[in-house]
Amino acid sequence: MYSVRMRAAQGGRHEEGGRHISGAERIVPYDKVEQTAAGMLERAFTHSRGQADFINITIETVQPSRIQQVPLLPVYPSSSLTVEEGHKAAEHALVAAGVTSSGAKQGILSLLSLADSMRGAMLLCAVTGQRLDHTKDRGIRVSRMDIENEDALIDRLVKQGIHNLHVQEALVLASKVAAGPGVVAELCWSDDPEYTTGYVASAKGYIRIPHCKPLGNPVGGRIFFVNPTADRSLLENYLQHQPVLVTL
Repeated sequence: MYSVRMRAAQGGRHEEGGRHISGAERIVPYDKVEQTAAGMLERAFTHSRGQADFINITIETVQPSRIQQVPLLPVYPSSSLTVEEGHKAAEHALVAAGVTSSGAKQGILSLLSLADSMRGAMLLCAVTGQRLDHTKDRGIRVSRMDIENEDALIDRLVKQGIHNLHVQEALVLASKVAAGPGVVAELCWSDDPEYTTGYVASAKGYIRIPHCKPLGNPVGGRIFFVNPTADRSLLENYLQHQPVLVTL
């Protein structure tokens, strides 16, 4: 098996201040590596956030014995007609997952305060809402993950009337994150200006929340709420380096 990862930026490398445009993650067999990499390259050149001028595609061997399996989270709908209602729904879902009310409010405010999208996620204390990582604008990137049976996932999402690439990729990522040591919940909305739906995810499930930002807004972000006693080094290693296949 091979881990195929793409990172794309505009204005130079991410590390040199380039603006994040797109990213993608797959774990595929050898005969799908070329097709997967080509698809990622096309995505980087045609993203709604702009055309990338720096693209990095990394391909690494992954030993099957190293791959951890985690279950796909069940998906639940949440209705909201306005951005304000979407934020209230997100706060309610975070509290139901185990985040304190003040922590949930601080998390939403943290995303609303972003001047531009981060490449990765903030780590916030689920009790206080205080930021715990020291990665500034880079954030903690979740890497090395995929769905074990993509056709089965697509079929399930189509039957629920919610299939698109945003949901498919977010659900795989959220399922990996929810299984992470010390993770209480996740809050996310997309940096795609044409996609306003966000979600709250935890071990209890994945809650889709319409209208988390105005249409046309290119700023999105992701937060992982963690227990204050969590081993952050262990968690960050899991998120960034542990190969995971999500199973139905």
